[in-house]
Amino acid sequence: MVQPFHLAIPVKDLALCRNFYREVLQCKEGRSSDHWVDFDFFGHQLVIHQKDDYVPQRISNPVDGHDVPVPHFGVVLAWEDWTKLAEQLQRKRIKFVIAPNIRFQGKVGEQATMFFNDPEGNALEFKAFKDINQLFAK
Repeated sequence: MVQPFHLAIPVKDLALCRNFYREVLQCKEGRSSDHWVDFDFFGHQLVIHQKDDYVPQRISNPVDGHDVPVPHFGVVLAWEDWTKLAEQLQRKRIKFVIAPNIRFQGKVGEQATMFFNDPEGNALEFKAFKDINQLFAK
């Protein structure tokens, strides 16, 4: 079993982001205060911290013909779960930074991927491999 990671990220509008992670991504809410909220982020601990002066930077790196936002975080899902999430996000009219697609098609590491931002501009990537053994393949 993979050990869960802990990630804390800044947000300006705690209520808006709380709603996004709880309602859009359907993450179960854990402990909270007036300035932070814990979430079960697909089995990992994500904490959003209110930071009134937070200004996200827009940095990207070219990967397989796309400008990938850096930094970003997310989860590797099972192929079927990734497909369901992509469909769910499209129904909710999420604006994608990189729309759901297949990256490195026909090559080592072929994967389904999509990028979008939370309401504060924190970039998220969700991906899936038909063969999870390709996760670290060279």
